[in-house]
Amino acid sequence: MISANALENLKNLSEVQADLIPGGIVYGITKGDTVEWVKYSTSLNMNVFYVGQKLNENSTTLMAIREKKTLTQKIPRSVYGIRLEIISIPIIDETNNAIGAFSMAFPRLHPVAKAFDGFAPVLAKMFPEGVFLCLTDLGKFTNVQSSKEFDISSIKVGDKFENDFLSSEVISTGKQQEKELDASIYGIPVRDASFPLLDQDTKEVVGTFSIITPKEVAVNLRGMSSNLMESITGISSAIEELAASASQIHANEQELNSGINEITELSEEINQVTSFIANIADATKMLGLNAAIEAARAGQAGSGFGVVANEIRKLSDQAKSTVPKIKKLTDNIKDKVTVSSEKSKGSLSSSQEQAAATQEITASIEEITTMCEKLNEIALKL
Repeated sequence: MISANALENLKNLSEVQADLIPGGIVYGITKGDTVEWVKYSTSLNMNVFYVGQKLNENSTTLMAIREKKTLTQKIPRSVYGIRLEIISIPIIDETNNAIGAFSMAFPRLHPVAKAFDGFAPVLAKMFPEGVFLCLTDLGKFTNVQSSKEFDISSIKVGDKFENDFLSSEVISTGKQQEKELDASIYGIPVRDASFPLLDQDTKEVVGTFSIITPKEVAVNLRGMSSNLMESITGISSAIEELAASASQIHANEQELNSGINEITELSEEINQVTSFIANIADATKMLGLNAAIEAARAGQAGSGFGVVANEIRKLSDQAKSTVPKIKKLTDNIKDKVTVSSEKSKGSLSSSQEQAAATQEITASIEEITTMCEKLNEIALKL
């Protein structure tokens, strides 16, 4: 209880403290059933007590006077539009009679709301990209805190929030909600995480606490990852086609090398046939010579046979003279084939190396693709 003699000092103290109380406060002094003095915090805009007000018999203040004890009452939001707590302390005179009461009415703030001005500036510095913090009651913004790197100038204390604001969903569901918003809302992509604030007694939702962070870096990272993935996919397709071409070239080179080897073998056979022709030519010439000798012995009777023998020797000479030309041609073919064979072997080796390099590139592309997927997963978590 408070002595009536201390009222003046109590008034002076209340005048000083009124604007120091977080959330605001209103003090009132009642004599009998009438309020005769009040002091409001400048931040508190309501009409709880006013000078000349006649109190109801069932009011906390009059009950405290009658019972000569300090009483506390919690006022629901429906009465003044805000949850209040009223404390009434009896004032006694020199004869210990309760002649009035000293009352205090202040908003019933959630612990997060009470501590907001203390922790919010510190929390705002802990986000590299910046952050915007805000508290709401059931209809309007009550506290805001921006960071140096990020601010939402369209959200101000006292402004009502629209139904599409995430806090509305939190209030209606009573559950934490998260949502990513594109740049059309606040100028840049953001992530909004909103949490319900519950009354400690009734467990009803009395407000929300929202953390809004810019996601421009994450969105750009996601876009870069997506573009890189598309590019890698295109390169991978081209590499696959190149690998298929390299395999086909390798197969063709193998067939070409096999064909060249066959030509070389045929050249060897031609040389053998040429030698056989030369032997036949020598034998034919010898036969022609013997026939000429026999025709000379026969005299006039063998003259016709001599002509034939002479023609046989000419054919033999012609055949024999052709053999070196054929051999020269086959030797030239063999030389060309040998050169082509060496080039073919080089191409075959190169195609094998190309196929191996293509496989290595394909493996590298697969690794890069996996890294892109992981990069995209990281971007989604930011």
